[in-house]
Amino acid sequence: MPSDLPHRFLTPDDLVEMFELPSVETVYQWRRKHTGPRGFRVGRHLRFDPTDVRIWVDSQLGEAA
Repeated sequence: MPSDLPHRFLTPDDLVEMFELPSVETVYQWRRKHTGPRGFRVGRHLRFDPTDVRIWVDSQLGEAA
């Protein structure tokens, strides 16, 4: 994952690319299970704040230690 995240809200496809996930369904599973980064809806579209994604990544790294 790049250390410099974009300065825009991220899409599920962005997360698939950043984390090399098998599919966008993984992102939606994280959301259903409340295990992934915090997301929000803009109409019917799911978006993620890059700051929330960084916080989530840091928490995952802390749990792995």
